[in-house]
Amino acid sequence: MADLKTKGDLAEAMVFADLLKRGYKVALPYGEDWDYDLIVVRRGRFERVQAKYCDARDGVVRVRCRSFSLTNGKVRQVKQYTAETVDWMAVYDRFTDRCYYVPARELGDGRSILHLRLRPTRSGRKAGIRWARDYLEI
Repeated sequence: MADLKTKGDLAEAMVFADLLKRGYKVALPYGEDWDYDLIVVRRGRFERVQAKYCDARDGVVRVRCRSFSLTNGKVRQVKQYTAETVDWMAVYDRFTDRCYYVPARELGDGRSILHLRLRPTRSGRKAGIRWARDYLEI
């Protein structure tokens, strides 16, 4: 697939379209220096949405809950997403061609990765699993 910027742009576009189909009003913040990609009006309130691109593998959607600022190909800054910076992490998964909506309260104080399961674990573990189907609604 394409480079990271193109994947990020695709995620934003797919989440934007999904939110519009659901009847929400959506706005784009002006410029590149925002901590979020979209603004959605939900229940009469503005909410900040960070869009992420994923490609599920082995029955798991792996969501990176951080972004890297690059200069000349080198990491300049790592930004962790928390409830202070976003209200939602919206994940577009190319494998399922679906959008998943993770509330910021599940991001904690800046976790690095979040797993959404598409199918049961091979070990049969059930405790502590985040099922992707539980994140289809905003």
